[in-house]
Amino acid sequence: MPLEWAGSSPELLLAVDRTSREPLRAQLEHGLRAAIRTGRLRVGERLPSSREMARTLRLSRGLVQECYAQLQAEGYLVTRPGSATRVAAGNAQAPAAVRERAAPPRLVADFRAGVPDLGAFPVQDWIWATREAARAIPSSALDYGDPRGSAELREVLAGYLRRVRAAAADPEHLVVCNGYAQGLALALRVLAGTGVRTVAFEDPGSPAAVRAAAAAAGLHAVPVPVDEHGLDVTALEATGARAVVVTPAHQWPTGVVLAPERRLALAGWARRRDAVVVEDDYDSEFRYDREPVGALQGLAPDRVLAIGTVSKTLAPALRIGWVLCPPALTGALTGHKDLSDRGTATLDQLALARLIASGRFDRHLRRMRVRYAARRAALLDALAAHAPGLPVTGLAAGFHAVARLPAGVTEHDVVTAARLRRVGLYGVGPCRADPAAGPAQIVLGYGNVGERAVAEGIAAAGGLLAGRA
Repeated sequence: MPLEWAGSSPELLLAVDRTSREPLRAQLEHGLRAAIRTGRLRVGERLPSSREMARTLRLSRGLVQECYAQLQAEGYLVTRPGSATRVAAGNAQAPAAVRERAAPPRLVADFRAGVPDLGAFPVQDWIWATREAARAIPSSALDYGDPRGSAELREVLAGYLRRVRAAAADPEHLVVCNGYAQGLALALRVLAGTGVRTVAFEDPGSPAAVRAAAAAAGLHAVPVPVDEHGLDVTALEATGARAVVVTPAHQWPTGVVLAPERRLALAGWARRRDAVVVEDDYDSEFRYDREPVGALQGLAPDRVLAIGTVSKTLAPALRIGWVLCPPALTGALTGHKDLSDRGTATLDQLALARLIASGRFDRHLRRMRVRYAARRAALLDALAAHAPGLPVTGLAAGFHAVARLPAGVTEHDVVTAARLRRVGLYGVGPCRADPAAGPAQIVLGYGNVGERAVAEGIAAAGGLLAGRA
């Protein structure tokens, strides 16, 4: 599909050399041919009008019109009555990556985890919030500002985290960042600066993300096992680490909640070891048949760096997150954030602040809890019908479940065979420090899969999950 540039006449960078012996018209023709042949101008793209091209290059309009006519005769350009001059098909050269890219087959259902319902993004509420933020923004707020982020958003976020997550949140110690990945990178850089040399992570968990961020910060990353009660704190003690990355409210990917005694043990470990816990509070807003679980940060605010985002509650594309810091680390983390990118986009921050303060964010969450609960029910019904008896865990919160495969069935075989049936399934292996270790399991994300697609996908792949061909 050709790009449609807005405006009366799109700009085009071409040059003519008045000191050259080559005629100006020939130079213009050669320049346009080269732009079309190399792919600078793609099929269907509009060229500047002859009047605008003549003005830009300080040429006569007649010369430009003659050039366009010549290239049209050669088949490079096409002009229709009442329409602009455009690049014709047959001569433009697309880049190799574009030529070779094939559209992936359309899936009946894609159970990729960690993706919310993208079609449910509250577009009208976001437009309202952006308009309100833009209408009220003072000129001074358009400067670089505080690298910690907008004071208005930090105030609103602190109130929200105190109210909903029972966090000990102070806006002075909140730093707005560009999603979880940046928050984790900043946190580990700060910890490296305090003398930390080893960071632990949950196994299974997010080994690739933690290892990459740790390597960038000059840290060594070590796995710690997770059982039905969450992170094994005794095993953590044995690693010698002085930092650990955890998902206590809804462990990724198992879905277990860190047990109360483990929470106390983890806080005690941090105090004894002069250590820091990095809490990933990634989808705690969505729970179904369990009591709310507060943020670990509220239990030990001087020992926990809590990272949150709107990637699961609104959409990953917003790239807005936050780090709730222990007071002793706020300054260092703010400094790293300032060096990293001078701050997160202010207008988006102010729009998010308006969305939360207005109650529209809470309303969206209530609506999504109902929707995800219905999809969870559809998943369980479909599994009961097409893979009866299959052990499924991790359903108490979030929008993914974990299915344990029968003995002798491998994740790779199930994932590969499901793709042939146009169903996207994903193994737990990539979530493990050693992908080959542990039982064969499949993660079933239902956040971005409608109820009908859930039913159709499990109907198509249920036999594979149950160990039947």
